[in-house]
Amino acid sequence: MDSEKPKILVVDDDANIRELVLETIGQDHFDAFTAQDGLEALEVANRVKPDLVVLDLMMPGMDGWEVCSRLRKDILTSHIPIIMLTARSDIDNKIKGIEVGADDYMTKPFDPLELEARINMHLRRSVRDGEASPLTGLPGNHAIEAAIGNRIAAGTRFAVCYIDLDDFKAYNDRYGFMAGSAVIQMTADAILEALHKYGREGDFCGHIGGDDFIMITNMERATLLSGEIIRLFEAEITGHYDLQDRERGYIESINRNGEPLRFGIMTISISIVHNTYRELDHPGKVAQVAAELKKYVKSLEGSNFVYDRRREV
Repeated sequence: MDSEKPKILVVDDDANIRELVLETIGQDHFDAFTAQDGLEALEVANRVKPDLVVLDLMMPGMDGWEVCSRLRKDILTSHIPIIMLTARSDIDNKIKGIEVGADDYMTKPFDPLELEARINMHLRRSVRDGEASPLTGLPGNHAIEAAIGNRIAAGTRFAVCYIDLDDFKAYNDRYGFMAGSAVIQMTADAILEALHKYGREGDFCGHIGGDDFIMITNMERATLLSGEIIRLFEAEITGHYDLQDRERGYIESINRNGEPLRFGIMTISISIVHNTYRELDHPGKVAQVAAELKKYVKSLEGSNFVYDRRREV
């Protein structure tokens, strides 16, 4: 964990249980949030992006199974560890909880020390696996590799879009870390907005790190989504530059030899790798094809997307 305290969301319609869980985890080590029903849980989860959810199973209206299922289907919450609490101890309920995406299961009344230990275990595992980017909240490299691997194992048709910014380093050097982080967050927002507009259930996006992102969809939507991401990015990026830089259309920098260089307003490049015409049997092969496409798309002027047109013979 970084210097910020982990955020825990406690969801239960019983105020006494919520209070007991809060007392168990303590306020010194965690930032605690609560919700008393399923709808409130989804709202809070999307607003605060908790690091872990303690979720009651039996609630009026939307039960814990439905809440868990919806959290798993949302790109921004799909990676969050979920511990289910229930008064039911039969195996069928435990199996159903696991099937909808729960990571752990505890039966009421629970031992506070055991709950605390399990919370800490899942938080450590989440940090170890790098499940989410601390800046954008998007799934990280472990989740990205799993998402690609799962599609390969399922034998489905898919497209992986590698998204990165052109001349980001020059911008970061000129404007500083905070301004660079704002551009990265804006890029993540553009990807999510495009997915909300044109994406479908099962589509995925993740943050590799820095200014590099991944989006997984199918080939039919890949070009539509890529075009929308470019449109959204270009509509926002000039607002991240000073008026003087915007008017002249470039920023100035100095290379290692002390020579002045000019870098245009940032653009965005998207390389689309897909298995329509060739077999992609390993995440490494996906990355290899993407690296070849990346060299080409970044040689083009402005923001662009390209997709692999080659066929295996």
